[in-house]
Amino acid sequence: MGELERKLDLLRWWMTRERLSGVRLRGTDWFAWVTCGGSNVVLLTTDIGVAEVLVTHDAAAVLTDEIEVQRLRDEEVGAGFDFVACPWTERPGAIDRAVRDRTGAGEVASDRPASGEVQLPKGLVSARWSLSPEEVDRYRALGRDAAEAMTEVLRSARPEWTEWQLAGAGAEALWDRGIEPALTLVGGERRLPEYRHATATREKLGSRAMLVFCGRRHGLFANLTRFVYFRAPSPDEVASDAAVANVEADLLDALRPGETLGRLYQVLANAYARVGNAGAERGHHQGGPCGYLSRDAIAVPGSELRIVKDGAAAFNPSLPGAKIEDSVVVGATGVEVLTADAAWPARTVRGRRRPDLLVR
Repeated sequence: MGELERKLDLLRWWMTRERLSGVRLRGTDWFAWVTCGGSNVVLLTTDIGVAEVLVTHDAAAVLTDEIEVQRLRDEEVGAGFDFVACPWTERPGAIDRAVRDRTGAGEVASDRPASGEVQLPKGLVSARWSLSPEEVDRYRALGRDAAEAMTEVLRSARPEWTEWQLAGAGAEALWDRGIEPALTLVGGERRLPEYRHATATREKLGSRAMLVFCGRRHGLFANLTRFVYFRAPSPDEVASDAAVANVEADLLDALRPGETLGRLYQVLANAYARVGNAGAERGHHQGGPCGYLSRDAIAVPGSELRIVKDGAAAFNPSLPGAKIEDSVVVGATGVEVLTADAAWPARTVRGRRRPDLLVR
């Protein structure tokens, strides 16, 4: 059974269980998931694209308008779907009517419910977090390409570049690999210790810089952070970098299917205290599961949400001026780092190859 068949079977199993006549998937995340890597995105900053998918007990259809239908059929959505296209002047009413024609008076669930619709079952939402072998293969390729883009850019960066220039070079390197630059954060020498979410400005980088990627391809997100130094790091900078790497090591040791996000948050809190930075977990969110969103959830105290087998995650321990972040997939016996590039300098932390500072 192929990936699409398994996903449609899963949707229909939940439809039967919840007595639904249809499932309506509007978001960019769910569209990519159900179409096995297709995209309904035109405007990058939206979370609802130019098409949606309606699954009923006997059909699966892409609902869109006449502007988009041929491109989606040719380039984004493979076999297995019907297409319903309305004049663009008649959206969204015509699409709503097409849904009613196919589902009758029955109940419809949606990832972004409109009037009269209900939320997707929670079990279906968590099932999406567990990636199929085909999805993991796409994720590996994405992670490798995103990491290579990061290496390429930071090996060519110059201290006289502005943060805008570095962010732009990062976006160019991602686009060159077919990856949408959903986020390119840059913090230069002055701003890096001040802000955890350092959106790029016109300031020059100076003697060091942080670059953060959230890159999307086939709907999946690769999240990673790296640092470049144009001088030797100071002892304090080396110590902060080692501290966050050790905090991450405690997290990766504990990261297993079935573990709750609340428990992982406590592992991080204990780790910060162990390295002499008690309470640092409150200075920035620590990350969590990812996949078809840059984060599906964030680890917070007491959360009962659980890590799933073959799910992706990106945790990002940080201190002022220091951070470590990669995207991983969580297997039964450990984690596989997806965003790795053999050309990036590395050190061994508790038996794992982890990114080092790039000193140029």
